[in-house]
Amino acid sequence: MRHFLTLADFSKEEILEILNIARTLKDAVKSKKYSNVLANQTLGMIFEKNSTRTRVSFETGIYQLGGQGIFLSSNDTQLGRGEPIKDTARVLSSMVDLIMMRTHGHERLEEFAKYSKVPVINGLSDDFHPMQLLADYLTMQECGKDKNPIVAYIGDGNNMAHSWLMLASKLGFELRVASPKDYAVSQKIFQSAQEFAKISGAKITLSDNPKEAVINADVVTTDTWASMGQEAEKETRKKAFENYCVDSALMRLAKEDAIFLHCLPAYRGQEVSEEVLESHQSKIWQEAENRLHAQKGVMVWLHQNR
Repeated sequence: MRHFLTLADFSKEEILEILNIARTLKDAVKSKKYSNVLANQTLGMIFEKNSTRTRVSFETGIYQLGGQGIFLSSNDTQLGRGEPIKDTARVLSSMVDLIMMRTHGHERLEEFAKYSKVPVINGLSDDFHPMQLLADYLTMQECGKDKNPIVAYIGDGNNMAHSWLMLASKLGFELRVASPKDYAVSQKIFQSAQEFAKISGAKITLSDNPKEAVINADVVTTDTWASMGQEAEKETRKKAFENYCVDSALMRLAKEDAIFLHCLPAYRGQEVSEEVLESHQSKIWQEAENRLHAQKGVMVWLHQNR
């Protein structure tokens, strides 16, 4: 049985296979054709962190595949009252067919998966957000930006940056990450990506210079400066990231036909300017919709590979 906790657990071929399923399912939906491949299947959705896109896309996705989803917040489960993760995992996995968990520490996901009888999907953890990266790469494919692309990630070395490291190192493209020195990516995760890159041929560079990172890039992407749970650091982070806004001047350093991606929610005037966010280069709405299709691809793939 396979889980979907991080892209590090998947080969290039498996990642592309999942994306191919996602594209097929998306095309079918656009033609008003729905698959019943997960008929009578139930997805348990555990939210220890709030969400808009993750909840709607998973709940809609399982419904479109013929199954149903059950939303469980911390207030709805015994996890919120201190029940051990392994106990909840054993019980819940005996009643549902798939489990999605959106949580804080990545080790919570790992422990849940260890004791689960069914596949567990990472809806977001503090270390990784692999579902978003599948949606991002699906968008790159649709925009013709998947052939030896140069991707520039500008901003916090957070779960999004870590997931870009994993995707680039698995698929073998060039990734440039520019972050303030005090907000760089995890060295442990970077070293892991470098090991994968030796096999795939990926070129990964870290710096604190956004302009150098963006030069001739095919894709420019960023994320909020203060993620959920970091609200107390908001003002400190604003000062540290003041030169990391993706504005029109920065985008002009990328290729003329470069696209802009953002996982949302976006804070205009901080990590990205209003002008860039609303420009023809911005593919964020297409990217947001692709969360639905990418996640359906993962659910179907896990169902087929149990």
